[in-house]
Amino acid sequence: MIKESLYYAKILLFGEYGIIEDAKGLSIPYSQYQAQFSFEGIDSETARTSNGHLQSYLQYLRGLEAAGTLPVALQLDAFDKDIATGMYFDSSIPQGFGIGSSGALVAAVYDRYAIGKIEPSEQLTGEQIASLKQVLGQLESYFHGRSSGMDPLICYLKIPILINSKTELGTVSLPAEKAGNGAIFLLNTGEPGETQPLVNLFLERLKQEGFRNMIRTEFKKYNDECIHAFLKGDVKPLFSNLRKLSQLAFDNFKPMIPDLFHGLWKQGIDSRAYYLKLCGSGGGGYILGFTQDYEKASKMLKDYQLEVIYRF
Repeated sequence: MIKESLYYAKILLFGEYGIIEDAKGLSIPYSQYQAQFSFEGIDSETARTSNGHLQSYLQYLRGLEAAGTLPVALQLDAFDKDIATGMYFDSSIPQGFGIGSSGALVAAVYDRYAIGKIEPSEQLTGEQIASLKQVLGQLESYFHGRSSGMDPLICYLKIPILINSKTELGTVSLPAEKAGNGAIFLLNTGEPGETQPLVNLFLERLKQEGFRNMIRTEFKKYNDECIHAFLKGDVKPLFSNLRKLSQLAFDNFKPMIPDLFHGLWKQGIDSRAYYLKLCGSGGGGYILGFTQDYEKASKMLKDYQLEVIYRF
């Protein structure tokens, strides 16, 4: 039997919501959670449910094909045949947690069934990456109503991507991890979030001039400075801008922060022990945390499930 490809979760370190308005973004693969197609037989409720979801997705893709809006030629009959033989998507990526569960599925479908696909490579041009992102975004629109394509792009390429604008993307190297006191971590809210209603809310609020100006000036400035400092390994400006970014999110993205975590979010800003930011669209799932002293932060957050994703 051919060994199926593995697809990793993704984490958008910076750029949540802002990339809609052309702020920079930095997204990385996260191999702690993985997914792949499986043909091991539908002998569990999870496998049966997944197989059913694949059938629904196939019908959606057939609808796009019939309407002439399928963004890439797909072997849909082969997809149909595989589903009929019991294929399902075996995934440990939690759904609704902001780390790319639907992105991994879209990446897998594109990889297995696309005709004339763009092969994953660190040598891809910015133009190829942008084209791939657009195609994958259209394929993912089934799950969220609207998709930037970033999640399936990262899941497919499995390398960090720097987003300079909607059309300017490229691969990037992260600073090497160090066994220091600092850490980037995930904080588990324990509840999934729903992407589409929150993205719709954000788009609605963008119609307000004040909110739109805040995103295009303050948010963009602090977000882009964070990315610049992080990639240079420059800790002091990184945390200076993180504090401002965390405060900005607290003041302007309250609906995206679960109510039970408002106090925790503010505690981090006031104590300067850690800073929280959205991981994906928010509303639940994971929250991203940054700290220069993980031991201190983890004691303050001892009642919550934390997961370190990067040390410095």
